[in-house]
Amino acid sequence: MRVAIFTDSFFPKVDGVGVSVQNFCERLEERGHEFIICCPRYGENDTERIGRNIRVERFKSIPVPSYEEMRLIVPGRKKLHRVIREFQPQLIHIQTPGFLGQYGVLAAKIYSIPVIGTYHTMMSEVGMYVNPLRLLKLDKLLQRVRRRKKIASKLHKITRKKPSLGGKLLYQLANRLYEKCQLVITPSELIKKELLSKGFKKPITVVSNGIDLQFFRGEKRIFPEDEPRLLHVGRLALEKNPEEVVRAFALIKDKIPRARMTIVGDGPLLVELKRDASALGIADSITFTGYLPRQKLPQIYAEHDLFITASAMETQGLVALEAVAMGLPAVGTNAYALPELIQDGRNGFCVTPHDVPALAEAALRILQNKEFYERASLESLAIAKEHSHERSTDKLERIYLEAIR
Repeated sequence: MRVAIFTDSFFPKVDGVGVSVQNFCERLEERGHEFIICCPRYGENDTERIGRNIRVERFKSIPVPSYEEMRLIVPGRKKLHRVIREFQPQLIHIQTPGFLGQYGVLAAKIYSIPVIGTYHTMMSEVGMYVNPLRLLKLDKLLQRVRRRKKIASKLHKITRKKPSLGGKLLYQLANRLYEKCQLVITPSELIKKELLSKGFKKPITVVSNGIDLQFFRGEKRIFPEDEPRLLHVGRLALEKNPEEVVRAFALIKDKIPRARMTIVGDGPLLVELKRDASALGIADSITFTGYLPRQKLPQIYAEHDLFITASAMETQGLVALEAVAMGLPAVGTNAYALPELIQDGRNGFCVTPHDVPALAEAALRILQNKEFYERASLESLAIAKEHSHERSTDKLERIYLEAIR
């Protein structure tokens, strides 16, 4: 089968969408399927092929002013027609509702090709990036007035605010696009329920992004006593709320002075987070690794005792899945898909989004209770088994074959 993937996010930009696309393409290539991945052109680190039968076609793009790694595709319908005519896909699979997702739906209509979509991101939660104050780069002014705490606090709130009108509009536009697909995939049951509750009209099926349990092979963790090592992994970007993790860690250190933390990842908030750590007096206890190749992540997880995230917009949460697969108890937010992976009271706790004291308290409940900690570690391993790559790949392949019948 020949499948054309359309995604507005792919490597070298590292995020859950790109990882999911590559993983599924590589596994399905092993079963004899061919792919072309239509994605943005970023620059010199762009790849043109990730497998013998997985070609990458780059479209010209420009950065979004409020988030330079998010790209807007420059119109290029001539190239779109060339790609479709040369590759002759039997199926189109859109991964995002941006311009390339729209191109995918357009190509499906013009060439009478079946089209399905994966709903990776709740677009109503990305409204912060269309906040006019961020588009005007008022967030840059924030960095210059940090010493004036009252002004900085007000600017911080208004530049992070998700305008309700912008969020609703993005949500409606995304749904309108996905309703042109014959089937929509969500990575979790919670996102399926969310879409159905909003009146989404097309059939929805759940396919976990999956995880390679041979690569992320965990084991029961031993209680860390009084020197716990906390871990946060992910894009250091506005929608992930990493500054809340730093602030929560400061509260944790008040109770467990020898605690340490590692923050793995890169992104537009990296410099600001380092400043926050210094202002809170915990810079010596936090290690910022920057971006790390995926091959190093199992070792990183194995060297730590607790995973923590403040993100409130995960449709699955790939790094959370990796962490529980490695046997880590975890703390997250009670939002979207995280409660499926971080099950409250079973392998960790989920708290109300943006409640920093609650985030810290949840971590302390785990780190100060040996019996619960070790039981939670075993439960994380059990939860991860429900998301094996083999199971997810089997299901996606069946969906592909049924779509072209």
